Amino acid sequence: MIFVLVFMFLLSGCKDVRKTSSADTAGTAYEVTDVQGTIVSLPRKPHRILTLSMSTDEVVLGLVPPDHMVAVNSLLDDPVSSNVVPLAKEVEGRVTDPTVEEIAAMQPDLVIVPDWGDITRVASLRDLGIPVVVCKGARNLEEIEATVRLIAQAVGEPERGEKLVRKMDDKLAAITEQTSKIPENEKKTVVLISLMSTYGGSGSSFDDACKYAGVINGRAQAGIRDGQAMSKEQLVAINPDVLFLPTYNDHGSYDVASFRSQYLDDPSLQTIRAIQGGRLEEPDEAYIYNCSQDFVFGVQEIAYRVYGDAFRQEAGEHLSAVDE
Repeated sequence: MIFVLVFMFLLSGCKDVRKTSSADTAGTAYEVTDVQGTIVSLPRKPHRILTLSMSTDEVVLGLVPPDHMVAVNSLLDDPVSSNVVPLAKEVEGRVTDPTVEEIAAMQPDLVIVPDWGDITRVASLRDLGIPVVVCKGARNLEEIEATVRLIAQAVGEPERGEKLVRKMDDKLAAITEQTSKIPENEKKTVVLISLMSTYGGSGSSFDDACKYAGVINGRAQAGIRDGQAMSKEQLVAINPDVLFLPTYNDHGSYDVASFRSQYLDDPSLQTIRAIQGGRLEEPDEAYIYNCSQDFVFGVQEIAYRVYGDAFRQEAGEHLSAVDE
């Protein structure tokens, strides 16, 4: 009897008092510590994964088969915005900004939430017993690779995460081997004209990509930080060699041509080198806004649009460690 009582005490006592997403971690297969310091317990590898951003969807689609996801962001169907359209078609559900109730109804066994969005849902989802991992809204290569590793741990595929990071590094090394040969006095200045008017300054993922692509980000050079708008007066002062123009049209429902004309038809901007020289480029937005492992293709896309065919690549490129 004494032995039985002692054994029962050992089973019920000594619970982990660290911050966790579940009151009882007994029987879990593994644990993951997210960017908020929360220890998330998962009983098995998840097979009904939901993430709340395009980039995290793309990361997951490079780590597990599409049938392991219960839904993806609706923009993954748009070839203007997404480089993984064929993979997205293999996932049944679609979300934009789902409520707690809508998420719970999908019965996910893992939810991945970037910390830049509305994270008030996290506590409510955890109260429902749904494992939630909060990751960083990555803004540069280092943060993207850290996010890939975290998500790989969360989906139970850490080795695949390391393979993805190695693929990123190898791809980037091949690009920078070429861009590093561009003399400083021959590097071109680029300004991104984005529908997100405050995007593209220093501290943005676009700015980080420009450094590897061997171009000068005009917004950053002018002291404009990500989150700050660029005035037309500042654009004239920057006087970029190349303008990147937006192409997103929301499946034809948004008049992007009218938006572009605010710049291209403005008399005050006609002295800009890019407009005078006709260097008005339309980069693949699925690449240049990418903050997944496919960020490296964004680097190559910038170099291609500025320096030409030596950096040409196909549409729909995607790094994956699935089936390896």
